Amino acid sequence: MYDVVLLTLGSERDAPGACGSGGACCGGATGADTAPTGQTDAGQPSSDQAEAEKCVTERPRVPVLACADALNARGARVETITARSDAEIDSVLARFDGPARPDGLTWPDPDSKTRLVVATASDGQLRAVLRRLVKRYAPAPSKRPADLPGNRTLPDLPPVAVLPLDPARGGTHRDLAAQLGLPRDPAAVAAAVLDGTPRRLDLLRNDGGSVTLDGALLGAADDAGRPLHWRARVEVDDTILTDGAEPLLACAVGNAGGYATLDDVTLLTAPDPADGQVEVAVAVPVVVRSAWGRKRVRLEVRRARGRAVSVLPREGKVPYLDDGVEGELTRKRSWWIEPGAWAVWSS
Repeated sequence: MYDVVLLTLGSERDAPGACGSGGACCGGATGADTAPTGQTDAGQPSSDQAEAEKCVTERPRVPVLACADALNARGARVETITARSDAEIDSVLARFDGPARPDGLTWPDPDSKTRLVVATASDGQLRAVLRRLVKRYAPAPSKRPADLPGNRTLPDLPPVAVLPLDPARGGTHRDLAAQLGLPRDPAAVAAAVLDGTPRRLDLLRNDGGSVTLDGALLGAADDAGRPLHWRARVEVDDTILTDGAEPLLACAVGNAGGYATLDDVTLLTAPDPADGQVEVAVAVPVVVRSAWGRKRVRLEVRRARGRAVSVLPREGKVPYLDDGVEGELTRKRSWWIEPGAWAVWSS
């Protein structure tokens, strides 16, 4: 029978940092986007503490205890761990290391008898764990092994099971578990861990040192809810969606469909987290004249699909949400797709 680790993310309420880099326990940068390429985004301490307060998990919640009971009833050896720092997440992930390799790389064990359940209050918390997996197993470019697929920068990451801690929300924005049709009932999650199969999914890496599971939405609104204009060059592979000269209302970078719509506007038409491509859309306000010469503004949505996308802000800071975690873009950011890099246990 399997050893199962039930991992929740928490924080020390009075500590300056929490699990997830940048001090954000949900696993995202909460301050200005100033980290150098290849490093994790840095955040401002005050914002990080506020974010930690929002998603702290100090004691196992009822779904975690129920899932542990269901696993124990099936004979699994269960350990419940609350990680309050990246180091504590890393100590859990080290259990998935494979045998030593001749090239000295740390590589996941494809035959591991240990299985991981991540109890999440948000997609950002799940992302925090995936980011640590990437940091652990992605080799440096100078140490790229011959057995790594040509379209990837990291090996197949160990599958994780997702235990949502909150009920599925209605409305247009659904969490990743809902989009993937993953079970939310603790007993059903336990069954997927023990009896299910890995479902491989694409992963977006970026040059800020982080990852994206669902997607990112760039742009903001004023206090009255009116969208603010901003400018950036947005390029998908060799397709330029905008050169930065015209105003934008929004830009969606989609691996899955969490940011497919904005109010009543369809941004992404067919985001698929397993098709090996990222879908990108920009919403551009365009002034047109009627036959009577009257001016009106219509919203033009331009879309493209590809392996990589870059966004270069032309002025000031661009607010964004990435897997539900807030940030500000002040310099060029590039995302690229890692086909089938991570996996979830699915029934």
